[in-house]
Amino acid sequence: MVSRQHEEISRRLLRGAFEALRAQGLPDPPEVTWVPGPLELPLALLNLAETSRYDALIALGVIIDDETLQLQYVAGECARGLMQVQLDTGVPCSFGVLTTLNREQAEARSGPKSNRGQEAAAAAIEMAKVLRRIQEIE
Repeated sequence: MVSRQHEEISRRLLRGAFEALRAQGLPDPPEVTWVPGPLELPLALLNLAETSRYDALIALGVIIDDETLQLQYVAGECARGLMQVQLDTGVPCSFGVLTTLNREQAEARSGPKSNRGQEAAAAAIEMAKVLRRIQEIE
């Protein structure tokens, strides 16, 4: 799931996520759903999680501080919503949403050396494996 806000940087995060998924031997890139902005991510992910088709979900997006309180409110509500989706459905939702003070920071955290999308995909894969092991114990 990817937010269209700051789409150029979101696409860089998506490329990083695809790299991590390929490195883990997952087949062709998974389906990608785009939403208007970060606040729409939790609702869309909830609907995907409720289909029971996914072992994990990845939320990607970018929030750049525009000298208002947007960074705190939008980032906080997005993170809270993703956490609620995980707890309500049992499907891991990895938080790959950049929260930066400026575009330069966002570009640095979505590049080849450091890519939050790649990190979020790796975390989603790990959590899916952890939950699978826990379920096998039961």
